[in-house]
Amino acid sequence: MLDGLRDFAKSWPGKIMGAFLLVGVAGFGINNVIIDLGSNTIARVGDEEIDAREFLRAYQSQVNAVANQIGSVPTTSQAESLGIPSAVLLGLSEGAALDGLAGQFGLGVSDAKLGQMLRADPSFQGTLGNFDPSIFSQVLQRSGWTEAEYFSARGNEAKRDQVIQSLFADAGLPAVASELINGYVGATRAIDYVTLNPTSVDIGTTPTDEELAAYLTEHQSEFRTVDTRKVKLLELSVPSLAATKTVDEDAIAAEYERTQSTMTTPEKRSIEQVVLSTPEAVAAFEAGLAAGTDFATLATEAGLTPASIGTLARSEVTDTRLAEAAFGLEEGGFAIIDGIGGKRAVHVVAIEAEGQTSLDDARAGIAERLASTEARNEINIVLDEIEELRAAFIPVEEIAERYDLDVYEADVTANGAELSVMPNLQPADQQRVAQAIFAAQPDRLNPTVPLSANAHVWFDIEEILPARDQTLDEVRADVEEALMTQRTNDALLAQSADLAGRLEAGETLADVAVSQNLFPQISAPFSRFGSEDGTIDSTVAAAAFGGGPDHSGSVVSESGEFIVFQVVDNTEPAEPLAADAQTSINNEARAGLYQEFVAALRDDAGLRVNQQALNNLLVQNFGQ
Repeated sequence: MLDGLRDFAKSWPGKIMGAFLLVGVAGFGINNVIIDLGSNTIARVGDEEIDAREFLRAYQSQVNAVANQIGSVPTTSQAESLGIPSAVLLGLSEGAALDGLAGQFGLGVSDAKLGQMLRADPSFQGTLGNFDPSIFSQVLQRSGWTEAEYFSARGNEAKRDQVIQSLFADAGLPAVASELINGYVGATRAIDYVTLNPTSVDIGTTPTDEELAAYLTEHQSEFRTVDTRKVKLLELSVPSLAATKTVDEDAIAAEYERTQSTMTTPEKRSIEQVVLSTPEAVAAFEAGLAAGTDFATLATEAGLTPASIGTLARSEVTDTRLAEAAFGLEEGGFAIIDGIGGKRAVHVVAIEAEGQTSLDDARAGIAERLASTEARNEINIVLDEIEELRAAFIPVEEIAERYDLDVYEADVTANGAELSVMPNLQPADQQRVAQAIFAAQPDRLNPTVPLSANAHVWFDIEEILPARDQTLDEVRADVEEALMTQRTNDALLAQSADLAGRLEAGETLADVAVSQNLFPQISAPFSRFGSEDGTIDSTVAAAAFGGGPDHSGSVVSESGEFIVFQVVDNTEPAEPLAADAQTSINNEARAGLYQEFVAALRDDAGLRVNQQALNNLLVQNFGQ
């Protein structure tokens, strides 16, 4: 139901209703600007002032939120272009407008209530969940609050809550609006329909060269090459430098002797089990276990086929009861343990004892580790040497040959996907390297692209291939396919319109389908947003609901199928809106009324801004 309501909110009726609810939001804005306020006052709403400290706290919080989203702290000019100062002022003026109204009503908050709010605030609670004065002081200090400011702010919040609760606690949509929404969201229809067959339409002969050329001219924007750079790349990292190292066999043997005690293979056991699904099977296996009967005999007598679990080390067995039982048995033994919904018999077929890893098995790993260590010790020296060579305009190909490193050639486009030819380059770094390539110029010294402290990329641009229109000879097959597809779609559209016209004239869908050698299908009931199983998508559903109870027509589905349909069933919702849906709607209505009320309250009081003080405050604290 809630998903349907969300879809309703995107529909035209939902947008119209939302416009009535939220029309007041359009009035949000800073309605006039003055400079005759005090230097410490940023803005005033009626008689309520917004001072510099209050604005800075709210502004810093908003800037931090934006920084978390974009990955960097916006400058003052960037924040202004994002509308952050205005958004902060509007938010603070909302509270100030409510403060003014609360003052007119003579509302207040007792010290006891403030103390209760303080003790309930989880930000100031210790490990036992109780209020901790030291944490309270630390949090206020980090946030730039004094105790007086904190209690004043919490007192204002409490008074605003009194205003809001008294005015909007019971606000919600009228019953008739809920009924309209329920009727819109909950109504269902069913259709009989046919899906047209592309092979049944005549699309003519194979296009001539003139027809292909005309189509290409009309759709040239679809047939263009992509701006490309032909480049040669050199990558230096610990793995790439390690690949150039040859580790001496004596060094491998020495390392093996040094670390041999740590190179062991864990004990493994081949385990199988049978499920004892009946009391008789459990009793037979328990009796056999007591009598010493072997597992295979008991399984055969019970007509059970053991299921192999595999040959596993204890750490690989995720079932704790299975691991304890299997690794507590001798080879050939079995045990009866609890399983899901009953008992099971676990049998250890064979045991592979813990062993020592041989030199042959460990050789490759040791060689890789020693090569990486050597590369890690040398990489900074090699990096400095390559930088010196690049400063002397030495091509990457010569540098790679000197250090036995690989050179990669790629035709790089703006997204950098072609850089996957470099095995040590992470996908997240492809875009960064591509940006550097497209910012560079041929026949110039191109800067290093640092990826990390121990990973760098250099490149030479061999050729720049600007984006251009493709010729017919280059894309003949693609153009022919596109033209034939267009002809097919046009023919299907014409056929679907003709069949829909016959339905409008009074023919039945069954008769129309038979005339086209098609088979009618019957849909399950679906809502305006489609069927739950996806057979009727939202586009087809919208077409089916686009007319009266006997509506018929044609539509192209989201998957590209051409459908001709006739509505055969209409059902109105038998139940009212679900309680959670009604609550959600009322909350939305209440929020809309609240925003409209606060906007009007602020406009009546008048929002005045000290623009000079605001600009000075932002520049002094955050720079230009």
